[in-house]
Amino acid sequence: MSLIYKIALSMIQNVGHVTAKHLLTHFITPEAVFKADKKALMQVPGVGLITAEHILGKNALLKAKEQLKFIEKYQVKVLFYTDDDYPSRLRNCDDAPILLYYRGTANLNHPRIISIVGTRMATSYGKMLCKQLAEVLAPYDVLIVSGLAYGIDICAHQESLAQGIPTVGVLAHGLDRMYPQVHGPAAQKMVLNGGLLTEFPPYTNPDKENFPKRNRIIAGISDVTIVVEAASKGGALITADLANSYHRDVYAFPGRTTDIYSEGCNFLIKTNRAGLISHAKDLPYFLGWEEYKAVVPTELPADLSDIEVQILKVLKVSEMELDALTHQIGLPQSKLLLHLLTLEIEGLLTSLPGKRYRLN
Repeated sequence: MSLIYKIALSMIQNVGHVTAKHLLTHFITPEAVFKADKKALMQVPGVGLITAEHILGKNALLKAKEQLKFIEKYQVKVLFYTDDDYPSRLRNCDDAPILLYYRGTANLNHPRIISIVGTRMATSYGKMLCKQLAEVLAPYDVLIVSGLAYGIDICAHQESLAQGIPTVGVLAHGLDRMYPQVHGPAAQKMVLNGGLLTEFPPYTNPDKENFPKRNRIIAGISDVTIVVEAASKGGALITADLANSYHRDVYAFPGRTTDIYSEGCNFLIKTNRAGLISHAKDLPYFLGWEEYKAVVPTELPADLSDIEVQILKVLKVSEMELDALTHQIGLPQSKLLLHLLTLEIEGLLTSLPGKRYRLN
């Protein structure tokens, strides 16, 4: 019986998630909300006469009863805001939904959750990066989250499935349907190794206004959001901004200045809204999962100078600041910088903030 009250609390007309949480704080349980009188209800912040009458009118309970039939038939998990299995990272966000609908096997409180987002017009570059991410992250016991949309989203899900990584799709509609329909086969596999998650009750259409709401769950449920490819406007940038507002890490892959679907990534990096990652293997190091272990390639370009080979050997031990590297190599800084630039162009090292350098 308590489940129907939980569902009903999320379905009261004119009551958003903030007011629903005020009601819950005041009355402790959803059931107590619906058994309160008008006077008691109107003492809650955000609840006026009309809202109190909506609660007392029982329409929300009737709607919840209809939802319950679908939930029981398809074994949908209902995750209420105060439940232990509600995503704890998301609960810490002020605009977290009071209730979620979930089909799947993945632990939504997994120790390591990464969101991967990007354009619906993924290029071969973006698809390659999704594959790279899945291959690099597979040994680290992660859960990968995305939005099951065209482009980068579905690519992230499919590459995760290929690597045996559990992956969750956050939907902008009810669990009774799939949008886009072509992603149905992937969604079925995800239910078995990952899941499908939504705040929208069954029979909800994928309306345009639902997608920004969906994006806040993608950002809020994760430790870090990775933007693979993004144009100057779009859902990926919204998700990145939301992740920043939740004080979560955001990283982006850079692209050429002429690439339309890297404009958003380059903008995020340029405005310090995202950290730059040049390769997926940067992530475990940046996220503190392991100490960075540099490896000097066995086959170096034949045209490297003796100084450049020496630089690589020094950096193999550990990353180093420019001043310390200058002392180790024994060259004037102006000349050393030319060699460092050559090695960076060759893709053998990376310059870090604070004039630090490390091997790729």
